[in-house]
Amino acid sequence: MFDYQSIINALIECDQAKVIGLVKEALDQGEPAGTVLNHGLIAGMDIVGERMENEEMFIPEVLMAAQTMGAAVEILKPLLGEDDSAAKGKVIIGTVKGDLHDIGKNLVAMMLESAGLEVHNLGVDIAPEQFVAEIQAKDADMICLSALLTTTMPMMKQTIDAISEAGLRDRVKIMVGGAPVTQEFADQIGADGYAADAGSAAKMVKAMM
Repeated sequence: MFDYQSIINALIECDQAKVIGLVKEALDQGEPAGTVLNHGLIAGMDIVGERMENEEMFIPEVLMAAQTMGAAVEILKPLLGEDDSAAKGKVIIGTVKGDLHDIGKNLVAMMLESAGLEVHNLGVDIAPEQFVAEIQAKDADMICLSALLTTTMPMMKQTIDAISEAGLRDRVKIMVGGAPVTQEFADQIGADGYAADAGSAAKMVKAMM
C-alpha cells in the first residue's frame, strides 16, 4: 500500500515538485489514478480547507496548494478516464451581473475542483439568463453565486428568481457567498446554502451534493 500521507504532507507544504514526484511514484507502483486523487490530493486539500477555516492557512498559501494540486491532477487526467473516477457532480460558479470581483470566487472554484467536482467557472458580471442557459447546457447539479458589493447582492435574488421562472429550481442546489453576504440574506432570497469562505464553501457543496 502506497504511503498517501507523504502526498498529503507535501501538498499542505505546497511543494509542487515533491507532490508530482510522489504521484508518479504511486502510479509506477500500480496505484489507480482515482485512488491517488482521492486518498492523496483530495484528502490533502480537505485539510487545507479546514486550516483555512481555522485561520491556520491564508489565501496565498491556499492558492499555492490548489495550484500544486492542479499540476498533479494534469498527470492523472489521462488516466482518470480508465477507472471509475468520474466527477461527483457538476457545479456552475460565477460572480453576479454588475460585480467584477473574482479572487474569492476563483479560490472557491479551485477548492471545488480539488474536491473532484466538475466546475464551470463563468467569470464575472454574469447575467441571470446566462446562469439559466448554463444550467441547461451543462445539466448542472449546483450553482454558486458570488457578490462582493452590497449593491450587487440583489442580483443574487434576481438570478434565483430567473432560475425558478425557467422551471429549473428543483433541479439545482444554489449556494451564495461573498464579503457582504450573510446566512440571513441567503435565507431571505431562497438560497440552499451560504458559505463565509472558500474552505467552508467546498465542504458545504460536497455535503449538499
